[in-house]
Amino acid sequence: MTALNRVPSLMVRAGTASAFAIAAVGGSVVVPGVAADAAAATPATKALKVAASKKGSPYKYGATGPSRFDCSGLTLYSFKKAGKKLPRTAAQQYNKTRHIGAGSRKAGDLVFFHSGSNVYHVGIYAGKGKIWHAPKTGDVVRLQKIWTKSVWYGRVK
Repeated sequence: MTALNRVPSLMVRAGTASAFAIAAVGGSVVVPGVAADAAAATPATKALKVAASKKGSPYKYGATGPSRFDCSGLTLYSFKKAGKKLPRTAAQQYNKTRHIGAGSRKAGDLVFFHSGSNVYHVGIYAGKGKIWHAPKTGDVVRLQKIWTKSVWYGRVK
């Protein structure tokens, strides 16, 4: 018998089975964007959560945290907290990742913005075409839709 089956049927039919009610009967609560089991808690998903936790932190050129970041400083900090080492700049980070196609991208992969062969920006893919990143001077760490097709994807090894 599942936890949801143990919730009084009137609550389920009425659509009022709260997370509290489900948890109270031994069920689990699924939160969108959060790993449901230990196997899903990879370094990439941990880094994604770290980046998201820095929402609103101010951009500062050359900063690597914990309270101010530039783009590659945010990715470096996030993966370091997840147990992975990355080099300092976006271009160096691109050269240290396993390059993947857009169709293979997953939440936690790095998104590299480029002009020709020059990588100039990096963020962490959050899914649904969005990234967590530290955009520019005067801005803050935030979730934003990818605004160009001039991107490459990399998976941290």
